[in-house]
Amino acid sequence: MLLMKLSVVVVNYNVEFFLEQCLYSVRKAMKGIEGEVIVVDNNSIDGSNRMVAKKFPEVRLIANKDNRGFSRANNQGIDISHGEYILLLNPDTVVEDDTFSKVIQFMDTHPQAGALGVKMVDGAGNFLPESKRGLPTPITSFYKMFGLSSLFPHSRRFAHYHLGHLDKDKVHEVEILAGAFMLLRRSVLDEIGLLDETFFMYGEDIDLSYRVIKAGYKNYYFPETRIIHYKGESTKKGSVNYVLVFYHAMVIFANKHFSQKNARLYTSLINVAIYFRAFLSLISRVWNILLLPVLDACVLFGGTLLIKEVWGRGMIYADGGDYPVTFLYFVIPSYVSMWLLSVYFLGGYDRPVRMSNSVKGMLAGTIIILVLYALLPERLRFSRALILLSTLWGILALPLIRLALAAFHISWVQIGENLTKRFLVIGDKAESKRVSELLYASYIRPTFVGWVSPDEKPGDDKSFVGNISQVVDIIRIYRINEVVFCSKSITHQVIINKMTEWKSAQVAYKIAPEDSLSIIGSNSIHTQGDLYTIDIHAVDSTANRRNKRLVDIILSLVLLVGSPFIFWVMKSPTGFLSNCIKVLFGKKSWVGFCPVEEPLVHLPLIRKGVLNPIDAMHHKLHSPQTRTNLNLLYARDYKVWKDLNIIAYAFRDLGK
Repeated sequence: MLLMKLSVVVVNYNVEFFLEQCLYSVRKAMKGIEGEVIVVDNNSIDGSNRMVAKKFPEVRLIANKDNRGFSRANNQGIDISHGEYILLLNPDTVVEDDTFSKVIQFMDTHPQAGALGVKMVDGAGNFLPESKRGLPTPITSFYKMFGLSSLFPHSRRFAHYHLGHLDKDKVHEVEILAGAFMLLRRSVLDEIGLLDETFFMYGEDIDLSYRVIKAGYKNYYFPETRIIHYKGESTKKGSVNYVLVFYHAMVIFANKHFSQKNARLYTSLINVAIYFRAFLSLISRVWNILLLPVLDACVLFGGTLLIKEVWGRGMIYADGGDYPVTFLYFVIPSYVSMWLLSVYFLGGYDRPVRMSNSVKGMLAGTIIILVLYALLPERLRFSRALILLSTLWGILALPLIRLALAAFHISWVQIGENLTKRFLVIGDKAESKRVSELLYASYIRPTFVGWVSPDEKPGDDKSFVGNISQVVDIIRIYRINEVVFCSKSITHQVIINKMTEWKSAQVAYKIAPEDSLSIIGSNSIHTQGDLYTIDIHAVDSTANRRNKRLVDIILSLVLLVGSPFIFWVMKSPTGFLSNCIKVLFGKKSWVGFCPVEEPLVHLPLIRKGVLNPIDAMHHKLHSPQTRTNLNLLYARDYKVWKDLNIIAYAFRDLGK
């Protein structure tokens, strides 16, 4: 029995902050509509369920104990829903305040419509072509897989996959809708059945859209309302795993809906595409990882060889002779390796790449080389001057490499300090103040935060640097990098309008949901974007993860070597040996978070620790809140010396 107009079903898996923002926008869009919101969680471990229960008591929550996949989880939500219309909505979306009323009105006045999709934009306001799609027949898929659709983006024939010939700003009948926002008429679902659970992830929206058409109904692309679809890193379209899962789903679809002959042809194309895309993905990944280290190695090795020739012939071997072969084939590669390792461990290859870290790495590597040089026998000490001259070369050359890459607009190279530190916050005074405090409390430590009034008329309040109609000029004058919208003060429709209108300003956009400790957004459809929260994840940074793991490995090796003597002071010698092995092979870390039965805050995922911050305290009995606070301090202000301090204090407990 239908009791209401609309049921919104959201399937969530470990995207707590995206889900929170999505549900705030859904709550606004639900005003004046008789409906319900159902969240089906696929066994998330990031605090999503706790957040939903606390902040959205009106939401019906299904908390699965395992990951049941997209199709099965959506079916769970549909089974308990009571709406005349069912909306399948991704958690990484933001809907406009009037989205639901507009799409319901359209469906009510178009009884032949079985399903509807809307215009989607990414986190920078750019149109997402998957908002409207054609049926992926073998020939259409061939054009898409091998790039012809990209070469001819508006061709009726070659760009049929994304229906590039259709105006993105007009209503159209289409063949395939995106699962990120798919509004379905319940009576049609009752006729054609729910989502096919054979599809675990990807392809189920294609299958469902096609079944709607086969049943005699129409699918509509409706651009008179829009949603933001962040399409976060969980998608990972460049990964081999994504290629395999997505194309496997396409094979399932072909075998289900195409003739045997066409299915075989389609499967053959898919297999070719899998190997082709997997190869490209592998090459791309290797290229991105190794490009800079290989360039550095070549420049350092070549420069050192040149210095060897000039310095050796001019100073050391002026009367004839040359360095021994050992120097060329062993010593110089050892120097280069030490410099590269030092650059790596001092963050020289962390993204975005910064020139200063390469200089620090060269200096640190030189110190290590000189210390080892002093310990070598006389016959292996070739020239300190050569080491110092090569260091000077590296200090000059490595930043020049990064400058050259930056000149070619390589996105992961950054010149100077972190540039994303100058913000505009658009909202009323109270919300602007709240969001500013959140920014200053987060790890980004902004150098400037300006407030902009959401009112287009000039005001007298000196707290604001201007109003929303002046933003483009404010961005230019104040050199703004990121704009944060306060969704409590501004409608999502205005937010999307302004993101689209200000695209030429080339800034990043974030949205701060009301009463939330997170600011979330994305610069492109390929990246999740920065997540600013008051719970700082310093321990989860690339550099700290690497340094923490390095300390674990070195300490495990040292403890294993000294184990015959250390056994005598351990409370549990066998546990100590077992922990050394587990930490060495990455099963544990020497220090982790304090155990808490029910986490009160969201913490980054790190390895389980042998010890924790409580072990460095005299009194071991603490309340859950105290343990949570200790975990927050450890996560927020992590330094390697903290691990060493805890280990030193609780050394005898390393076997627990």
